[in-house]
Amino acid sequence: MSVEESITAEGMAALKADLAQLEGEARREVAARIQTAREHGDLKENAEYHAAKEEQAMLESRIARLVVRLRSARVVESPAHSMIVAFGSTVHVLDEQTEREMAFTIVGPTEADAGAGRLSSESPMAQALIGHAPGDVIDVDTPRGSRRWRVQRLD
Repeated sequence: MSVEESITAEGMAALKADLAQLEGEARREVAARIQTAREHGDLKENAEYHAAKEEQAMLESRIARLVVRLRSARVVESPAHSMIVAFGSTVHVLDEQTEREMAFTIVGPTEADAGAGRLSSESPMAQALIGHAPGDVIDVDTPRGSRRWRVQRLD
């Protein structure tokens, strides 16, 4: 039995698109490479064929993992017009030490991409933000020590 995973609607759409691409175009491309390699003769010593079959196995493994993720995913919508940080919220914060402003969207662990401002709901920063409102100041322990952040606004 798999564990249910919270995901945003955008994350669910991206998973479905990835799966459709892998099951369609990617499978066709690998099948074409296998067919081309078969036409080169003896399969025992055909490195191109073996490489294509290995690629096919990895592709099928990725497809299987995505199917499991889709089955266990539960779309969680952020509360409309909420003034409290929650799953799915986009929150603008100010680092009180550096006065640097940043924006984060709280997403499921598999959607997280810190470089794109998508924080895992399981991360220390997201956990500290959830439940707070604009004007609140939170302390977050980081590898470089404790940091103070002020919640500026929610989108």
